[in-house]
Amino acid sequence: MTLSKLRIGFVGAGDNTRKRHLPGFRAIPGVELAVVVNRSRESSERVAREFGIARCADHWREVVSSPDVDAVCIGTWPYLHAEVAVAALQAGKHVLTEARMSRTVAEAELMVAAAEAAPTCVAQIVPAPMSLAYDATVAELLSSGVLGDIREVCVTQTGGQYCDHRAPLSWRQDAELSGFNVLTLGITYEIILRWLGWDARVVAADEAIFTPERIDGAGIRRPVGIPDSISVLGRYAAGARLVMHCSGVEGGEGRNEIRLNGSRASLRVEVATGSLTLAPVGQPHRTVPVPAVADGGWRVEADFVGSIRDGAPVRLTNFATGLRIMRFTEAARRAAMDSAQPR
Repeated sequence: MTLSKLRIGFVGAGDNTRKRHLPGFRAIPGVELAVVVNRSRESSERVAREFGIARCADHWREVVSSPDVDAVCIGTWPYLHAEVAVAALQAGKHVLTEARMSRTVAEAELMVAAAEAAPTCVAQIVPAPMSLAYDATVAELLSSGVLGDIREVCVTQTGGQYCDHRAPLSWRQDAELSGFNVLTLGITYEIILRWLGWDARVVAADEAIFTPERIDGAGIRRPVGIPDSISVLGRYAAGARLVMHCSGVEGGEGRNEIRLNGSRASLRVEVATGSLTLAPVGQPHRTVPVPAVADGGWRVEADFVGSIRDGAPVRLTNFATGLRIMRFTEAARRAAMDSAQPR
């Protein structure tokens, strides 16, 4: 590989890959979209035509082992992330994989070990995108001390995607494809981890599956393996509490809020809109100005290429951070599953 040319192979071309990664990489000078493999030859050829990809492969191992591929972008569901990432790193390829990092902590640990064994390769996870436009503003508020000591981190993220019992089984509800990941638990924990840098210990959790069976894409009735709703209580080493509630069974517009309650002030973040309000103790909430950020702060493809070409460390999000997120997510699911067992 030379600095003037970076050849990228794509394993999986799902929605985010087509909307973000393929256009993003294509816009970078010196980047070649070398090869793609999707779930069928037909869909691979369709994506190749749309984005000008040089050729199609019939199996992901062809992409990973190809001598004309320098980096691999993994856009599959979580069930393949670990296997493809490990194989690519062992083959000396740089790796960008979609979040959710993996299905389990064990798989995430394999990915971290493979990245550590290939120190010249860049290993990056697509970061939680919702807060990119205002991460810097939140970081500034925290570093300035305006909130004081953080006492509570409270998350409420709800929607109605699982209200209808007639809706088909999603890959997000299939444990074989998604593992211990559930709703927005992991991606929201990543945002909080980005802001505070603290790991939380899971104290207790509870979950529910209200529609135990759904019809999959093949028309087969199958059990739902991922909760429709989960609530988690956690603690940070400094004493602050973590309270998270994620649900797919709330009708209407739903809610998407993170609150940081400190000894001096409370910060309320409307995640989807990027609206920040601050309330010093004894005062009402007031709007916090957020400077405009180009493209919502999305620089995933440019950052990945920059890390390869310039040797810059991965900031958002490296495999070690992904493992921290997976440890929390799996601990929450295991605690919830354990609480549901008869005593």
